[in-house]
Amino acid sequence: MSSATTSVPLLVWGGGSGGVAAALQAARSGVQTLLLTPGHWLGGMISAAGVCAPDGNELTPWQTGLWGALLRALAVAEPTGLDHNWVSCFGFRPATAESVLRGWVASAPNLQWLAGCELLALERRGARVHSVTVERAGGPLTVLPQLVIDGSDLGDLLAHGAADFRLGWESQETWNEPSAPPQSRLQQEVFFERQPVQSPTWVVFGQVQPGQLDGLSDQPLGPPFGGATGRFGLARTLSYGRLPGDLLMLNWPLHGNDWHDDLPGLFRGSSQLQRHHLAQLAPRMQAHSLAFAAALEEASAGILQLAALFPAQPDRLDQLQGPSPLAPMPYWREGRRLRGLKTVVEQDLLPLGAGAMRAALPDDGQRSTSIAVGNYANDHHYPGGDWPLAVKSCRWGGRWSGTPFCIPYGALLSDGTENLLAADKCLSVSHMANGATRLQPLVLNIGQAAGLAAALCLQRGVAPAELPVEQLQRALIDEPTAPAGPFPLWDTPWHHPHWRERQRTCLQHPEALDGAGRLDGQPPGSSTPPAEPHERLFSGVFGGDAQEGYVLDTAEGRWPLITLEPELAAQLAHWPAGSTLQAIGCSNPWGPWLRLSRLLPDRAPQR
Repeated sequence: MSSATTSVPLLVWGGGSGGVAAALQAARSGVQTLLLTPGHWLGGMISAAGVCAPDGNELTPWQTGLWGALLRALAVAEPTGLDHNWVSCFGFRPATAESVLRGWVASAPNLQWLAGCELLALERRGARVHSVTVERAGGPLTVLPQLVIDGSDLGDLLAHGAADFRLGWESQETWNEPSAPPQSRLQQEVFFERQPVQSPTWVVFGQVQPGQLDGLSDQPLGPPFGGATGRFGLARTLSYGRLPGDLLMLNWPLHGNDWHDDLPGLFRGSSQLQRHHLAQLAPRMQAHSLAFAAALEEASAGILQLAALFPAQPDRLDQLQGPSPLAPMPYWREGRRLRGLKTVVEQDLLPLGAGAMRAALPDDGQRSTSIAVGNYANDHHYPGGDWPLAVKSCRWGGRWSGTPFCIPYGALLSDGTENLLAADKCLSVSHMANGATRLQPLVLNIGQAAGLAAALCLQRGVAPAELPVEQLQRALIDEPTAPAGPFPLWDTPWHHPHWRERQRTCLQHPEALDGAGRLDGQPPGSSTPPAEPHERLFSGVFGGDAQEGYVLDTAEGRWPLITLEPELAAQLAHWPAGSTLQAIGCSNPWGPWLRLSRLLPDRAPQR
């Protein structure tokens, strides 16, 4: 069969969280965009990989861009809301996320999506990607793009020579990262060769009936999962990733279904060899996750049942026939990482100093180059115990959160390929920094920035490295559908009427942003959060403090209190213990906590 050829302004490869965000934003910005995906589901981590209890960017100042827009769409689409588990403030079903993304893609007039594509070849000419060839249902297709975005989890285009990349560990001597191992360990210990990337997980889904987890007695699991419930007990282990409809996301790192074997082979050679290796690895990964689910089923005396959420998939990697409890693809935490114009290292994630609430703003010597904000605390998955990492967590709003950091525009750009951008976990970061930059919310907004940058470049006739970053930052802030904040303003939630104005002030005067994430210490003024579908009034006696956590003694019992709203966080920090508190929020019995959003109007403390 002869190969068809087409020319496009922008080609996005990969349907990961960042890839679909990039394609969607570029198309919304007026650029004809072709999205090619190997699978038939959109969204990667948040849908096809089944990781539907996202980490990071949970506070309302960081709920901006396509991440924030998706979060609010999910809250409407899920009939029982998003408050269902304790690992995250949000939980949703995989198909709900995929449905939202599919609807967005279908409504973008400049976006063409071709699913079920196999990446065959990539041709570079000089410093440019000249063509990308894929196999699809209608036969081979060669695409001649002006710009290319890699939106895959593993950096598929990099494997075909699109640009130079890094893989595996860097020594402490490379960038002086505080948590990186010294070169002597890298040379002497076989662990680092066997574990070039963080361990992936093949997520499996279970189902329980309402109320069945209440009072569930602890039962140990048999080997190799014997330590899985040791820290939290059986009921908490199961409710960790609880989703609407009493579904359970089984994605458990502690002696659970993380996969640690035969990972180096995934990264030898082209994506065809990668697919071949994964086709051999997939049945073992799937069997491991199913065995973990079976051990939990036995320990729960059959309360846990497998949930066949996913229809039979035409994807080549799915070895199961018929409806499956296994996600269509693994959850990849790391892959190839672009050698970029700027590399994000661990120090770029850490607070400025003692008492500081944010990391330094990236800059080019004159202006800040930040294009996205993340705040995940950093987390690495390997066999054995936890890898020790520099602390970047803080108490805020009655809970632990990560301190924010910024992604520079240069981390999306290759240092040797002039028409390529990265939009997913394959951006230019160190192995240590990947533990904080790989999470769903941040990756969505990195993808959005890559797609918008590509659109601006095509419309202005410049290469990505020539685009003034201020134009991209301003376009992100002014984006009409999903405005995204490049700057870490702790005190200004996404819904604040002066949000755009304050982000623009940071753009023009980054020196005005102090270490606590405020503009010259000036509060933004009051803002009322929008109503939520499942909110209600809670009333009781307030107790606790900002460091140990807040509680509310109500007629229903004692509840821990948290908030994601800056204004309420400040109010709770000064609320007298022992006084009455009446506030609006949502309950999460599995947290367990009350997630409050605002006090009743004109409600002063009462003793």
